[in-house]
Amino acid sequence: MIYLLLTDTGTVLNRMIKSYTGQPYNHASIAFDAGLSEVYSFGRKTANNPFIGGFVRENLHSVLFMQAECAIYALTVTHDEYHRMHRYIREVAAQKERYRYNFIGLFGVMLQKPIPRKHAFFCFQFVASVLKEGEVLHFDKDPALVEPGELPHFANFQLIFEGRVQDYQTSVDMRYAYS
Repeated sequence: MIYLLLTDTGTVLNRMIKSYTGQPYNHASIAFDAGLSEVYSFGRKTANNPFIGGFVRENLHSVLFMQAECAIYALTVTHDEYHRMHRYIREVAAQKERYRYNFIGLFGVMLQKPIPRKHAFFCFQFVASVLKEGEVLHFDKDPALVEPGELPHFANFQLIFEGRVQDYQTSVDMRYAYS
């Protein structure tokens, strides 16, 4: 099982993207466990500077995420698909200093024309690329043109939660405490 996390973090960049997409959630991450302890994306590397971005393992207990609204989707994948996606992420993580946030690529989404950049992704481009690498996406669209709200529809993702990230974390903690 893999998990797609779409969030509204309320950051300036998130609000700018939201003004273009009109979607409630404009940050995308991918997770490999229901507890969301292993969550990956492209975003800011430091809390204080939104302009220094790249590959990140996200901490959903951070202030940025605890108050964020989210939609969490789950997808059952095969063992091979899971391992292809996880291997791809490990390869990016091993070279994370080479990767940058693809600010310029966001303009490509607006123009509906991909702007190729080596070693650069924006969050939903990265998640689409991971899903494509795992061969779970069924679309012909370039990952550089995917919008966050489209991601759940390119595969059979099922919505499992909508609300605050903190409330999801609490519900997961309660499930594990009583199991």
